[in-house]
Amino acid sequence: MLVVGAGLVGLACAWQLQRRGHPVLLVDPAIDGPPAGNAGSWAALGMLMAQVFHRSSGRGWRLRQRSHALWPQWLAALEAEGHGVARRAGLLLLASSADELARQQRLAAERQRRGIPLELWSAERLQGLRPQLQAAALGGLHSPGDGQLDPRQAMAALLASARAGGLSVLGEAACRLERSGHGAGGGWRLIGSAGSRVEAPWLVLCAGVATAALLERLGHSLPMEPVLGQALELELENGLDGLPAWTGPAGGWPGAVLWRGINLVPRPDLPGGRRCWLGATLEPGHLADPTALRDLRGWAGAELGWLGRAAVIRSWQGQRCRPCRQPAPVLEVLEPGLVVASGHYRNGVLLAPATAEWVADRIAAGRGA
Repeated sequence: MLVVGAGLVGLACAWQLQRRGHPVLLVDPAIDGPPAGNAGSWAALGMLMAQVFHRSSGRGWRLRQRSHALWPQWLAALEAEGHGVARRAGLLLLASSADELARQQRLAAERQRRGIPLELWSAERLQGLRPQLQAAALGGLHSPGDGQLDPRQAMAALLASARAGGLSVLGEAACRLERSGHGAGGGWRLIGSAGSRVEAPWLVLCAGVATAALLERLGHSLPMEPVLGQALELELENGLDGLPAWTGPAGGWPGAVLWRGINLVPRPDLPGGRRCWLGATLEPGHLADPTALRDLRGWAGAELGWLGRAAVIRSWQGQRCRPCRQPAPVLEVLEPGLVVASGHYRNGVLLAPATAEWVADRIAAGRGA
């Protein structure tokens, strides 16, 4: 099997295929070095938003719920091999308007009928949290079953596990794909940027925006557009109200917090125990906007003194891949042996296990249904 792209989705596909007994060659120019500047997985904050998805049916809902079930199994398997990935449970969505609060109330009622434990929090309860949240929040929706994991830890764990199982890698960019006649289904040939030529009966494309150009040479039109995201790692002052950050007798944050489309993720596991991640922006195209980063620093107008006083430890960015003519993600078998698993936009981390399972099932069945 050839898997093109070593972001989280590509690594997940390679790992899953290998665990099902397939020999896998993973192709990516940055497999053993720093990520490319446009690598989408490196823009991610690792949000796992399945139970609070706004829809209750359809493909998107099914993929999210399947990944929600698979991630704990995957993390347990990686942990058993000595490749631990921390998962922090809990997600709190803040309502910034009456309409948003009403939607949260409807969603909570619908999920509770399904037995999914979402809980509505009042504005008064929110103001008891420390560090203090936005005074403008009208209420919140808490999902204990959702949460966050570190994408870098997850990618490192999947790669280490796959390599221990015999994964082969090619540290080149995929320049061209060709039909090779290799195998019963026709087979595929990949030409790398350093001149390598490799063949396999199945080829899985997880190459983000680059997927479109690779497919165009084969006569397939699948336009993708980049959406750049910037993120920050901040360190809070040493102690708030005399207490360590993110804690308190009755006021610790119940996980990551979402306000006006921007996530603030407590990272007490990082050095010092006072760090958090903030992001990510949504910027069409390839170029980062300094204004967007300044707005991000203020957490969408939150005007919180403790956040304004926090020190910026680092910033980073990456390009999420969004399909232009169909919903994200693109999961298709375009020809015998040619699988596309790309265009996850903002949900690559969440949907990686369900995507990998879908790919492995299609290959096992030898069909495109």
